[in-house]
Amino acid sequence: MSSHLRSSESDLDPRSKSPSSILIKSPDDVVVTCALRTPFTKGGKGGLKDTMAPDLLTTALKSLISRSHIDPKLVEDIQVGCVLAPGSGAMEYRAASLVAGFPESTGLTSLNRQCSSGLQACVNIANAIRSGMIEVGVGAGVESMSLQYGSNAVGEFSELLEDHEEAANCKVPMGALSERMARDREISRADQDAFAASSYQKAVKAQEAGLFNDEIIPVTTKFTDPKTKEEKTITVNKDDGIRPGVTTESLSKIRPAFAKDGSIHAGNSSQVSDGAAAVLLMKRSTAERLRQPIVGKFVSASIVGVPPLLMGIGPWKAIPVALEKAGISKDDVDIYEINEAFASQCVWCVKELGLPLEKVNPKGGAIAFGHPLGCTGARQISTLFTELRRTGKKVGVTSMCVGTGMGMAAVWVGE
Repeated sequence: MSSHLRSSESDLDPRSKSPSSILIKSPDDVVVTCALRTPFTKGGKGGLKDTMAPDLLTTALKSLISRSHIDPKLVEDIQVGCVLAPGSGAMEYRAASLVAGFPESTGLTSLNRQCSSGLQACVNIANAIRSGMIEVGVGAGVESMSLQYGSNAVGEFSELLEDHEEAANCKVPMGALSERMARDREISRADQDAFAASSYQKAVKAQEAGLFNDEIIPVTTKFTDPKTKEEKTITVNKDDGIRPGVTTESLSKIRPAFAKDGSIHAGNSSQVSDGAAAVLLMKRSTAERLRQPIVGKFVSASIVGVPPLLMGIGPWKAIPVALEKAGISKDDVDIYEINEAFASQCVWCVKELGLPLEKVNPKGGAIAFGHPLGCTGARQISTLFTELRRTGKKVGVTSMCVGTGMGMAAVWVGE
């Protein structure tokens, strides 16, 4: 008992760790044994535009069972991140889990922490495993922006909230926020367009080389042709937002979207898209007993608040906190998956953190292949682990800014 307590105290104190200590394997490690996602397709246009979010989630969960060979009866809880949940969210997604093959005994909840929802779902499951609440769980994320995105996504504020200046700022649209941040933090359009072009170019190269194949599971669904109105069954097996030939020069010709003299436009912002992702987690001892292949482990996570009007700086504040909790420095990290909500905020965060660009989103990011809001945090985990394994690297960070003024980050180790 005393040795277990000493171990727990050590885990809670980052000062007791050294950079190499997070590579040490322990039976109590919370590990990932399977992480996958659907393709991401363009909102309102792509192959998944007519597929409801619960159906996307069903496909991801069903594929998680078949790929991992986990006995679904062993999974005690599923948490699903979603920002634009249809209906109550929890009811539809509980139903999706049953269709996917999980039994009545498997619990499920839906949560919304804006763009970090998918990561929050995975971290919640990891913490439930660490605490002993559950032994095996699934963190997931899903979004159908084609069917749920629009003016109804933001509710009305009461007079009480509107009369509080900082609270009222939570309603300012993302595009306007990012335009203001770009201006205030002096982020040039040229830098934004160069970052966005690089994202497209990396994604094109990765897609052509098949580097997304291991993380993507195909989706067979119904699709209505927008021109002919003909409904047909199609199979979607790749991201359809990735465009070849995008350059800084071509992006420079696009008109600003949020201000006449602004710098932010459709080409240097994340794409509206649809998709789902799922991650299977358990303790290392459990994985070894079940003969589950270990992809990597969860180390630490952070959630921070920032001014609502500066929500884009979230990763800049969250990443150092997660690194400190893990007991490592920014230089110990091999790959950073930072969500590209807007090139403006990503450029600023990367520069302020002093991160080498070659370590950031090596296969491109949300600008190139999309940002289904509640899904991205779970998607980043599959993207990170497949790239760590392919390159033989070890330590990775996933992070994103969060609407209303937050940032989230997590540290992972690949195996």
